[in-house]
Amino acid sequence: MDWKKIVTMTLIIILIPFIIVSLFIQEEKIDFEYISNMNVRVKRESTGQIDVVPLEEYLVGVLAGEMPTSFNMEALKAQTVAARSYVMKKMIYNKDKEYDVVDTVMNQVYLDDEYLRSVWKDEYDEKIKKLRQAVYATYGEYLEYQGSIVEAFFFSTSVGKTENSEEVFLTKVPYLRSVDSSWEEGISPVYYDYFNFQLNEFLDRLELPKSNKIEQKILKTTSTGRVKEIMINGKKFLASEIVSKLNLRSAHFTIEQNGDSIKITTRGYG
Repeated sequence: MDWKKIVTMTLIIILIPFIIVSLFIQEEKIDFEYISNMNVRVKRESTGQIDVVPLEEYLVGVLAGEMPTSFNMEALKAQTVAARSYVMKKMIYNKDKEYDVVDTVMNQVYLDDEYLRSVWKDEYDEKIKKLRQAVYATYGEYLEYQGSIVEAFFFSTSVGKTENSEEVFLTKVPYLRSVDSSWEEGISPVYYDYFNFQLNEFLDRLELPKSNKIEQKILKTTSTGRVKEIMINGKKFLASEIVSKLNLRSAHFTIEQNGDSIKITTRGYG
């Protein structure tokens, strides 16, 4: 069986709304001919240790970290192809660096086998078998556009429509186009989420002076309604700053004040 089953990019890859420094630079090629022998250098954020993990084993750990094992096999296979494409691109960009990826949402969540055994316990054999099946069924498959591996960003839940790349990264990419996903509202358990803060905590996290009142004005939004820039008590923020400082799930948010309480409602996840 020829391992070189390259999946031509015909579907839109969903964007993950964080700035990736290495985006869209000229890539140097890596020989992926013997993909089964490729290793991924994974930096463990909690310890700083760099683990060298076989590529296909790494993908099993990413599946475990990024998608419930209860999902349909076809969904797991699609996630595997996206994850393989993503890490192969990172291996190209970072080949002269100490590591290729970190094990958190900054790249892809990776859970090692020891951890999975400890949390799955008696269910380990059944769950790991399903994930390995998804990885092996897509062996060697990745996404390509005009001869280059794509930037295969993904996230959990949209807000009814995905973004064009230039709304997030400032660069127009022909395969990262906005598509409808209105069906998500009815099926995603994280389509809406709610975050509550005491007023002082809210101000502290945003490094704002003490105040009894929140004054806000949304300065820029994307075509789908996600916040791009917002003014709060006279200070301008990028939406990414608000999301990071308050640990929100999405840049599609509203802020409400009720006395000393702040309630933030988000739509989507990622």
